[in-house]
Amino acid sequence: METYLQLGSAGGRLIGQPLRMCNRHGLIAGATGSGKTVTLQVLAESFANAGVPVFAADIKGDLSGVAVAATASEAIDRRLAQMPELAWQPGAVPVVFWDILGDRGHPLRTTISEMGPLLLASLLDLNDNQLAALYGIFAWADQQGLLLLDLKDLHALMDWLLAHPQELASVSGGIAAASIQAIQRRLVILQQQGAERLFGEPALQLADLMQRDLSGRAYIHLLEAGKLIQESPRVYACFLLWLLSELHEQLPEQGDADKPRLVLFFDEAHLLFERTPKALHERIEQVVRLIRSKGVGVFFVTQSPGDLPDPVLAQLGLRIQHALRAYTPKEQKALKAVADGFRSNPAFDTREILTELAVGEALVSVLDEKGRPAVVERTLIAPPRSRIGVLSEGERSGLFQASPLAGRYERGIDRESAYEILAQRAQQAARAAQPETDSKGGAGGGRKTASGKSVTDGLINTTVRSAVQTLARQIGRELARGLLGSLTGRK
Repeated sequence: METYLQLGSAGGRLIGQPLRMCNRHGLIAGATGSGKTVTLQVLAESFANAGVPVFAADIKGDLSGVAVAATASEAIDRRLAQMPELAWQPGAVPVVFWDILGDRGHPLRTTISEMGPLLLASLLDLNDNQLAALYGIFAWADQQGLLLLDLKDLHALMDWLLAHPQELASVSGGIAAASIQAIQRRLVILQQQGAERLFGEPALQLADLMQRDLSGRAYIHLLEAGKLIQESPRVYACFLLWLLSELHEQLPEQGDADKPRLVLFFDEAHLLFERTPKALHERIEQVVRLIRSKGVGVFFVTQSPGDLPDPVLAQLGLRIQHALRAYTPKEQKALKAVADGFRSNPAFDTREILTELAVGEALVSVLDEKGRPAVVERTLIAPPRSRIGVLSEGERSGLFQASPLAGRYERGIDRESAYEILAQRAQQAARAAQPETDSKGGAGGGRKTASGKSVTDGLINTTVRSAVQTLARQIGRELARGLLGSLTGRK
């Protein structure tokens, strides 16, 4: 028997989409205050109750109410009276809270190596020359077997390369010192925005997003994103794109299944595509197209479908469009484009209805059992079974303490990586050069050269160069990277 994701009701009929079609992605769009967040909540709890894990960004904090069952209210009673065909009862869903800033949930981390040069360049807003330099830096680190886990590793690596002009020249195509210095300045700005909390270990394990409770319900993983979007919107966007990339690279092919393996909700989806390089746009579009076969559904939440590139829009099966406002000629043109994107319903004028929809109403186009778009329906969205609104601090704290991941990510780990390895090389070089310096300097030999540079600096320009080149030949490998430049395998 086909299992459906129920959305609401239209003309006395339940409107829903087969769960097995929900890896064809989707869109929730509409003006501010039109009901997008409640619709997102309805979908998320429906997936979780069907055993499909959900990862969603919680922009305003009001998605947290999904962890507590709804209570009777006049608003719910009125809506249910309009939908007698809907079987509804209150219920909560298990929730795990995450926070990149580490204040209101489990810390979310990845590593510099896993994010890769393309996403990191977008995060740093680099130009083409700086992007090429960053690719060269990553290539050299991979050849040397140097792990880049956090920002201090990347700083140390760039400092080392600047102190070794011959190493800059050895990278394919060469790297200009000015490009590295520009990247370093961008890193300082990024650190001032608190982005260093995103990088480090323990990094997120994808298996932790796939958990279910003892009753078989899947967890909804909520990313605390309000403060993050205000202070570091690029960090928010790049993390979501990294997550999408990791899922594409790490998960095995699933083929046709009864339901998705995981569903992602990307709120404020326009941030994923604003001011990003064309190369990144193309690869995002490719990942969205390919990740369906991994059993992952991606739902973009934004004000207008025009916020997304056309190749991405073309991949979205389920479309939920709340009310749009159209006062200017530009908005009128966008309204027509949205209406033309639906399979028309002869019962009404889609373009006209778009501006008449009330809060909690939407034009909905689903995929049928064969994956074909159905005609658009004017739909009353079902009320959530969970609470609409923000959890109290006491409720949130209690849920966080009871999390199945409690204690797993809270304490950071700083294992040996590029920073420590390069520091050791400099120390070893200094010790190796000391006898030669003493013999040349005699009794009055100091620790400075005639030019005033230290022994370590002198060694950097002589002995260590050949040692590093020898090590590079011994390692002789590069780490494989995926479509978005992240590593294709865990270390």
